Amino acid sequence: MFIGEGLLKFFGISIDSFRVGGGILLLLMAIAMMNAKQPKTKQTDEESKIAEEKETIGVVPLAIPLLSGPGAISSVILYAEKSKSIIDNAALGIVIFIVALIVWLVLRAAPKISKAIGRIGINIFVRIMGLIMTAIGVEFIAHGLMGLFPGLK
Repeated sequence: MFIGEGLLKFFGISIDSFRVGGGILLLLMAIAMMNAKQPKTKQTDEESKIAEEKETIGVVPLAIPLLSGPGAISSVILYAEKSKSIIDNAALGIVIFIVALIVWLVLRAAPKISKAIGRIGINIFVRIMGLIMTAIGVEFIAHGLMGLFPGLK
């Protein structure tokens, strides 16, 4: 939040180029979320059970790159760039803290949530969130392209 704009200036990257790049990244992540399918190979019941256990173990390590990876960093830098006053920066910092707290609570409750909504519920939720991320990515790209090519407005 505090060093993103300076880092972009250091590398000579315009905020509009970063918007397009971050939007493409979010879009790719969202498409992957919406297309996540189980392979159609035949498995025995025992193999399916082992695979489910491995997926459960992998939930937290796989979630970390999505939570603090390039997509999240791009989003924070872009929203921080829009912040023009100390109050805006403070509000963004508070929002980041609240989101981190909510994520921590959800990750702590993940096993219970997983049992409650089941595999189908998780797949539905992932696809809905993928759709929302797609819209955010498209917005980033659209705003970036309008900034790079003012004639598009």
